[in-house]
Amino acid sequence: MTDHSDKACQLFAEGRNCAQAVFAAFCDVTGLDEELALRLSSSFGGGMGRMREVCGACSAMFMVAGILYGYSSEDDDASKGAHYKRIQLLAGEFKKEHETIICRELLKGLSVTSTPQPEKRTETYYKARPCIRFVRTAAEVLDRYIAENPPVK
Repeated sequence: MTDHSDKACQLFAEGRNCAQAVFAAFCDVTGLDEELALRLSSSFGGGMGRMREVCGACSAMFMVAGILYGYSSEDDDASKGAHYKRIQLLAGEFKKEHETIICRELLKGLSVTSTPQPEKRTETYYKARPCIRFVRTAAEVLDRYIAENPPVK
């Protein structure tokens, strides 16, 4: 099993947002070009464009799962239900560690704004911001799931 959590944390520490860090860490699994992965996931940082909704690390986890296990037929209710169950399971695993998948709830104790302007990545930012823990958890949860459920090619 590949450990994507270190790669995801490295990407976050280099300045990528939470969604980009997790999504791009799995390029070796999804087959996506890293530049495309970074652009595709860029909208989900800060709980979707800093609106503090669903955690970007979780959104990225769900996007990777969609690439590996998702459905494409509009009338395949069995596949759709199985995939939604998978996403709920992944969310549940993340919640076991952090109680929620909602960005503003994860950032409790911090000033949570929904302004579009990102905060500067400084040493103080990284000391106060718990997001790297969420990035690590999302990558670990996804690695465990993939190891236990190898995708069919």
